Amino acid sequence: MTGSPTESRPSKILKTQGHTDQDKEDKQLQDLSMSKNPRIQRYLVAIEYIGTRFSGSQQQPNCRTVVGVLEEAFHKFIGQPVSIFCSSRTDAGVHALSNVCHVDVERISKRKPGEVLPPHEPSVVRRAVNHFLQKNEGDISVIDVRCVPNDFHARFKAQERTYFYRLVSGSEPLSTFEKERAWHVPEKLDLNAMQANSPIRTLDELHVCEVRATPYFPSITEREQNNSSLKDSHTCSVKPDVELPINSFSNTNDMVDTNNGKSNLEEFGIRRRHRSYVVTARARSFLYHQVRLLVGVLKCVGTGELTTSDVERILNAKTVTAASPMAPACGLYLGRVKYDLP
Repeated sequence: MTGSPTESRPSKILKTQGHTDQDKEDKQLQDLSMSKNPRIQRYLVAIEYIGTRFSGSQQQPNCRTVVGVLEEAFHKFIGQPVSIFCSSRTDAGVHALSNVCHVDVERISKRKPGEVLPPHEPSVVRRAVNHFLQKNEGDISVIDVRCVPNDFHARFKAQERTYFYRLVSGSEPLSTFEKERAWHVPEKLDLNAMQANSPIRTLDELHVCEVRATPYFPSITEREQNNSSLKDSHTCSVKPDVELPINSFSNTNDMVDTNNGKSNLEEFGIRRRHRSYVVTARARSFLYHQVRLLVGVLKCVGTGELTTSDVERILNAKTVTAASPMAPACGLYLGRVKYDLP
């Protein structure tokens, strides 16, 4: 999922949500979440998580969710229940490099029940909540905490959301380290065909690029090239790795020795790399499954299953049934939620 503000599946996929009954319901939730108690401190909390073992971000009965686990950790920390409000909703299997939520905390003395103490410093909140989160599955952690006014809402104050989608291409089976972290496409992808010169105006950015395979460790060839560059620099200072052309690390599978059919760089026990791609989508808000639907179309363009005219037809149809099969959740990451912080 794309972390959409909507809960029901819309008929259109290329427009952001308008003013609907859902907006009115959300406004009511916003009003309810505004604390009138001056003794309560509202915290803005940024979290990262691996979505694999979560049934999405929103609270659900009898399911392990991001909000549920986070509320449990806060409860253990402060000794009383809290309500967590997320900036963006994510489906089961979707990851977050940085999702944001807010929570109201009234610090009451555990030694003298009823005595209200000054609010915790944000750094204390981060350490304490992470302590309890790591006693759980260890697949979620708090990466930042900030005090905000009591009318600051994590969802409605968000100015922009950025999503990343990871695809890896190649016939080699997916690495253990990449399972449920990216969409494995066995076919080769045509990056030029996938470039999103899109007529979509509701997206601020839709970009496709090739990146280093992750997790990335330099090959012996790259290390030798880096060492040569350092020697040529005539300096004894330590320099960072030299940026290599994209072909130097992504096309090793194509460097085949005609004598035995194996890569010239291939060694026993060394996994052959996939090509790795990232689709970036940035906008104020997204519809349900919008990014995964877009990536599904782009993948089909990259493999040659769809042409430019096919994409135009899909865009003009403005229905989810006209789109290609949706990309799986495992490759989607909520990357950033942007705010104008006070």
